[in-house]
Amino acid sequence: MIKEFVQYLLQLGNTRQEEVGTQIYTTQPMHLVKQPTPEQLVTRNLTGLVDYLKSNYDNQPPVLLHVESPTTVNVYSTYNRDMRRNLLISAQALLPDIPFSSFMDLERFNILLQSCFVVSETRDKLLAIAGNVQESNVATVGDDGIAQQVTAKTGVATMGNVVLPNPVHLKPYRTFVEITQPESRFIFRMQQGPRAALIEADGGAWKLEAIQSIKEFLATILGPEIDAGKVTIIA
Repeated sequence: MIKEFVQYLLQLGNTRQEEVGTQIYTTQPMHLVKQPTPEQLVTRNLTGLVDYLKSNYDNQPPVLLHVESPTTVNVYSTYNRDMRRNLLISAQALLPDIPFSSFMDLERFNILLQSCFVVSETRDKLLAIAGNVQESNVATVGDDGIAQQVTAKTGVATMGNVVLPNPVHLKPYRTFVEITQPESRFIFRMQQGPRAALIEADGGAWKLEAIQSIKEFLATILGPEIDAGKVTIIA
């Protein structure tokens, strides 16, 4: 028995693949040879991933669609002969780099708000403050030691003390563009300079909201494929 087992191990180590014409032959049965896996596809939006699944381009059996994070959705095959799932395609969002918690001069802060946040009343209010600050001094006001005020232009030719809104609710671009960007709470702070920063203050709850929104978006578009048992979505 031991002799046969040793011979079996030796045979595994000597497995070779030979290509003859257009055919590939092996020195051992195919179930002993590790199957090659194709390189995964990568799209930068959810639309590309949906197009791939709807076309059934690779004639795939049922697949598992996993919403891994607000920026990544992966599509896996069923188990292969190695008892592993092949990653067929991955949607990875292209997003701006938003330096939360970093203080920056007001010019950079203004550009950041305009380019990386969804238009809203709160965003416009912060833009007005950043664009009208007249002095570098930032004072702390109120009994809680948290509220701040700056000297800013309050009219055509007048200046006054403006209390900074805090906290603020904004919608930065943090997930796929096909999804409504989740709104979350931020702490708005300023320093001498003057410089401004936004600090995330929702404990990451926006991530769960974004993941659920992605799942609902995909479930709506891929409804027929889900009903037919071709696609399963988990999040």
